[in-house]
This record gives sequence, C-alpha cells and structure tokens, in this order.
Amino acid sequence: MKKLMQNLKQIDGKGYKAYKSVQGHYTFDDFDLYIDYVQGDPFATPSKIRVVIPVQKRQVKSEWLESQARKVAAENVLARKVGVAVAKGGQFIKGSGKSGEILFDKPGQEVLERSAVQIDSASITVCISVGLPANGRKINGREAEKLFSHAIPTIIKNSIFAIADDEINQVIELADQQEAIRSEMRQNNWISFIANGSVLPRESGISNRPLKDAIPFKSPAADEVEIQLPHQSEPIKGMAIKKGISLIVGGGYHGKSTILQAIERGVYSHTKGDGREYVLTDSDAVKIRAEDGRQVTGVNISPFINNLPHKQDTHFFSTENASGSTSQAANVMEALEAGAATLLIDEDTSATNFMIRDHRMQQLVKKDKEPITPFIDKIRQMRDQLDVSTILVMGGSGDYFAVADSIIMMEAYVPYNVTNDAKEIMEKYPLYRDTLLDEAFGEIAERNFQQNSLQTNKGSRSKTQAKGLTKIIMGRTDISFDDTEQLVDSSQTRMIAEIIQYLDRTNGLGAKSLNKLLDDLEEQMDKSGLASFTTFKNQHPGDIARPRRYEIAAVLNRIRTAKVTQQ
Repeated sequence: MKKLMQNLKQIDGKGYKAYKSVQGHYTFDDFDLYIDYVQGDPFATPSKIRVVIPVQKRQVKSEWLESQARKVAAENVLARKVGVAVAKGGQFIKGSGKSGEILFDKPGQEVLERSAVQIDSASITVCISVGLPANGRKINGREAEKLFSHAIPTIIKNSIFAIADDEINQVIELADQQEAIRSEMRQNNWISFIANGSVLPRESGISNRPLKDAIPFKSPAADEVEIQLPHQSEPIKGMAIKKGISLIVGGGYHGKSTILQAIERGVYSHTKGDGREYVLTDSDAVKIRAEDGRQVTGVNISPFINNLPHKQDTHFFSTENASGSTSQAANVMEALEAGAATLLIDEDTSATNFMIRDHRMQQLVKKDKEPITPFIDKIRQMRDQLDVSTILVMGGSGDYFAVADSIIMMEAYVPYNVTNDAKEIMEKYPLYRDTLLDEAFGEIAERNFQQNSLQTNKGSRSKTQAKGLTKIIMGRTDISFDDTEQLVDSSQTRMIAEIIQYLDRTNGLGAKSLNKLLDDLEEQMDKSGLASFTTFKNQHPGDIARPRRYEIAAVLNRIRTAKVTQQ
C-alpha cells in the first residue's frame, strides 16, 4: 500500500499514460489489491481492479461451496452488499472525465453465476472498475490516493466485512430449497411450480420489483401439490404444471400474461423478497414469439411452412426480413434445434396465421393453397413424438381446447382449473376444422455455423462489444435481439459478446453442429469458469454473467453475416 501511495505522489501532474506504472499487485492490511488494466485517458473505459480478501481475514465456510447452487447464491448476496456499498459511497473524488467513478456489476432480482464476486476455499475476490483521477489529461495523484486509500477500503469494509454469516446462510438455505423443488419437478414430470403466496405482478413495465398490494397467488385445488423442503418443517404448497400441453385462458387484464412472464423467468432462481422465490420452471423452457424483420439463416421451417410461392425452399430457409409467421416458425425450430424441452407462447406476441386457421378459413383457402401448417396442428406431435411440452396463453381461440391436457383460467389474477368445463364445451360445440394430427412432426435439421460467420474486424482491430441488454456490435455489424425475452441482465449480453470474440479468436465454430457447440460452451463454463472465455483469464474477467444456451443460440441466429450448412 505504501509503495502504491508513493508511486501516486511521484506521478502526480504527469501525463495520464504514466498511470500505467501503477499496474500490479499491492498488499493492504485486510486485502490484496490487483490493478489489472489501466485506462488510456480520463474519458476511456474505466480501469479494472480486483480486491482479494484471504480467508484469514474473512472466513469462507466450507458449506457455502458444497454445491454450485450454494456457491452462486453466496456470491450473489456478497455482490449485492458490494453494490449497495458502492452506491452509498457517492462521488467524492474530483477530476475530469470519469475521474473517481466507481462501477460494480450489481445483481438484479435473478440469481445468476457472475464474475463480480468470486469465492473459493482460499479467498473472496471482488471485481471493480474505477476511473483514475485526472485534471484535464494530467494525473491527479492526490485524488488517486483518496480513491485507493479511502474509497475502495471503505466499500470493502461496508460490504464483505460487514455482512454476517447468518445472512449468507439464509440465502444458502433458499438455494437448497429451490434445488429441492427443481428435483421434485424432475421426479414428477412437472415443468413449472408456482408456490402459494407468490407475488407475480411487477411494479411496472420497467421495474422488476414486486407490485405492492398485489393479489398473492393461490393454486387451484386440482393442481395443488406439496413439497417437503429442507430447513423448514412445514411443506410448501403450490400449483404444479405437468408436462404436456397447458393453456392459460381468461379475459383481458386478468393476469394471463403476468403468470406466463413469471413462468418464463422461473428458469432462473430469484432472490429473497422478489415474490417469485418459489416460482421455478424447467431450465430448458424457451419463450417463443413472432419477430417481424429478423434475420433467418438456413433454418428448416418446413414442419410449419411449405410450398411457398415461387418454389422458395423452406427446408433451408433464409431471409433478411422474416414475416410474423416465418419468424415464429424459425424461432420454434431454432429452439428445438438447441434442445428446448418446453415452449412458452403468448398469443399477444404471436402471428395469428401461425397459431390458428379456423374451419371457415380452411373452407375458403384450401390446404394446397396455404403454405402454413398452423401451430395447433403440430402441438400434439411435439408432445407425443418429441416429448416437448407447451404452455400457451390463449384468449381468442377455443379450438385449442381440443389439444390441451390442462386448462387454467385466470380471473382477477386468481387461477381456476377449467379443464372439465372446456371438455363439456367441446362436446356441445364440436370442432369442425380439418386437423393433421396423424402426420409426423417433421425434421429438426442440425446446422453448422461456418467460421467466417464471425466478422469481428473493424479496420485492423478485432472487437465485439455489448451495447445494453439486446445489442452487440461485432466488428462493423450490429446484432440486434430485442425480442429475446429470457435474457435478463446486460452482463449476460457482455458474456455472449465475449463468447463470440472467443470463438473468433480460437476458430471455435469448427465443423460441429450448433447443438454440439452449445454443449461445449456449457461444459467449458462448468469446468473452467466464465473468465476462461475472456482475454483477462487470470485477471479482472470483466462484468459478465452466465447466459443460457438458448440465448447464446438466439444471438448467433441473428448474426446478419451468418453462413450455415445443414448436416
């Protein structure tokens, strides 16, 4: 520490690039400081530092590391504490540009594996970005001394050293309970569980916090199950959605989309106080929607769309500007290609002609004149031939009653099981539309992305950079994925950008299918960690969080320079 302070005094007033001399490792009383990367000027991306607290200074209990879920939960609660401490620290370092700026990747409501805080049996590592102080383009050494001798130690003191073991133990117990629910779901072939008392509505369209005074969820009696959880004597009760075809119906503004949104976010665990701590969903569930204008490259959409005018091939379908129906067909087929086991669909964000074609329309537009086989005519084949379930919000077509295994009606945010009522309606008003339930679903083609799909060069530099939640700039190409709804954190987007850069750097696409590529990426994340994809492997890994394979695939599928072959 003394050496660092001495160095900062010596370079005070010099040109900003002299800050490069402080890069390195310094020992403080309670932690080690690593300055891994120094920014080139006061207005550039802030410098990257790591604070490493050895277990001799802050204990890491062995039980916190007994499972991956426990480890991620412990890291998450520590990261929350650091985020609060950074926010409270305020901006008191003076200077130009980003002088004194302290940035930290604070978690949201979802509990994600991320690089911001990492724990192991030897230490706790906190990754922070800081703006090194300057006056104009001259080093402000005195303010830099304050940054390193006061601001950073205060943040660590008020977070890592302030949190009680009991608080960490509580999140560990919640993680155990969430894992117990997931285990029970697998054993019983449930694809989603929503606990009684859960708060599903969010504060607003731009806030992920629970809505105050919302109606707590209460399962219909027919769907209620109970699960014995660790760390508590009373079992938890709630609604189980079984594998198969489930409809969520009801009038407008009664909570249909709200429950589906909770289900789609249930692929992630949630933090205590979120209201959805015990809302859990099959981790291989993928939200599907129409996406007008998206890029589609070499996808076999023939199970849904065939015999297009001008004899356009739908077994290897490509377009730079997909329609609602072709984009939704491509989204389904891409999800299945990537390994999805459950599809989540809301009619509000679907193409009507993709979802249904009623009896009257079938009489007017004959089968040989209609290229689209609607989703209703393939949903049972997916269940029976592919073992793929569907949860579908449907308020406008009762034809889906004929294919559903279970039907839940939302009324003023309260769910009711109306499966038997719907069957009686079907008996009273039989379905006259022509169905194609005896057909095979069709082929799910596996594709190989060619290495030259990744064009990361911009001039002499190779660069891939995330811009917010739903955009990545790859070289000179923008990749936009605004409608990828299960991507929940910008740090996941940064991780996908790192993966693209890594695949380009290592020629990683190779001659492997997309599914095999996703398997390999997940295996590397499991075995070597998120940082193994970055250029700072043994340093500050960047503010990254783990994305699912389906969101990685979604981004690759929207690369406008993509080139693919089918196996």
